[in-house]
This record gives sequence, C-alpha cells and structure tokens, in this order.
Amino acid sequence: MPKSLRSLRSLLILPALAVGLSGCGTVNEKLSAGMGDYVPQWAGGLPADAPPRPGTPQYDAYMRERERKRLLPAADREKEEQVQKGSTGSTSGDAVH
Repeated sequence: MPKSLRSLRSLLILPALAVGLSGCGTVNEKLSAGMGDYVPQWAGGLPADAPPRPGTPQYDAYMRERERKRLLPAADREKEEQVQKGSTGSTSGDAVH
C-alpha cells in the first residue's frame, strides 16, 4: 500500500473515532443523571436523607419546609428537633458516621 493512501486512511479513521467517542459522552451524561437515583446506598448511591431533585414537586415542598424551619425562633426550632428525634426512636445519640 502506498504511503499516501495509508496517510489518507489514518486521516479519515481518526475523525471517525473522535465523533464516535463524543457521542458516548453525551449518552453517559444523560444516563448518569437518571440512574444515580437507582443505585443502592451501599454501592455509592444517594444516602437515604438526601433532598429531592430540583424541579420536582417533592423538592418544592422540601424547600417550603426548610424555609419554615429557618423562620422559626431558635428555641422553637430546638423543641421541634427534639420531638422529631423522639418520634424516630433513635437511641444512637447525636453521632454522625
């Protein structure tokens, strides 16, 4: 095979590979955004107490509740946190692991 044909073939193959690989990047971006919700926590997924995704009705309710708690006086906020901790039955203390 002459050298010029080999060079031409290489020049055509490299852009074709680049176009193919760039398509994989956009597919993976879209898949990872949706599949991250379905990965179990033990495998590196979202923790159980993670807030909902922005743009969902659950997120709007979460933000309203967060704003409501922010506007409470500190004493009322502490009482509410104590009531919530008591209702979950957690006896592990305040340690976070």
